[in-house]
Amino acid sequence: MRLVTWNINSVRQRLHLIQEFTDLYNPDVICLQETKAQNTDFPIKEIRAMGYDHTEIHGMKSYNGVAILSRHKLDNLHSHEWVGKKDCRHLSATLPNGIEVHNFYVPAGGDIPDRTVNDKFDHKLDFVDEMASWFPANKKNSDPMILVGDLNIAPLENDVWSHKQLLKIVSHTPIEVEKLNNAQQAFGWVDAMRHFVPDEERLYSWWSYRARDWRKANKGRRLDHIWVTPPLKEKLVSMDVVKDARGWEKPSDHAPAMIEIKD
Repeated sequence: MRLVTWNINSVRQRLHLIQEFTDLYNPDVICLQETKAQNTDFPIKEIRAMGYDHTEIHGMKSYNGVAILSRHKLDNLHSHEWVGKKDCRHLSATLPNGIEVHNFYVPAGGDIPDRTVNDKFDHKLDFVDEMASWFPANKKNSDPMILVGDLNIAPLENDVWSHKQLLKIVSHTPIEVEKLNNAQQAFGWVDAMRHFVPDEERLYSWWSYRARDWRKANKGRRLDHIWVTPPLKEKLVSMDVVKDARGWEKPSDHAPAMIEIKD
């Protein structure tokens, strides 16, 4: 089974990217974030024409939004309102093989890493705190589960182009890293991307639009993540951040991350 997570940054504007990716890699499941389309405006007809007959969406006008595109039936659909906000940042479903998939779009957090003056940063920290407490209270990590999405935090030193220069930049501040690590450890999630790429090696999934030659500058961050519960660790076959997609026509600033799991 091939599963992809991708912050598409507007599904309607970048439908061509999904088509191109599907033609090249034929994934079974695509988890999208930042779809920026309310449910009635989602291009469901076009997505189904690509073979994703089982597509679930949770969107809102102009902002946020998540979707799970699947070639296989989806059951047990659920969307939790994190921090009590109806801002369409989570969607979960169970695949026929019993794997429960959770698709997340964690708040970016604004520009100022101070929760006392920045409500967006405060919201982000509370959101990740709730992720840490919700899963142990509601789920069992002995069950096969996958958590994917744009978590908007690059936790490791080699998840950013310059650890020292980004320590005070939202997405890599010590408090964000601490809280994301807490969320991972509280439920025993396995970092599937770092399962294949050692911590000592650089690994990015996002490159800013501001860089004229993003590939040459390579000032990236790993904001997109794939976590699995322990029962799936030994079933992991491969992982790839499809960096080339960042250079396709009218790209998202995020590249898709893909794992292959023994079904």
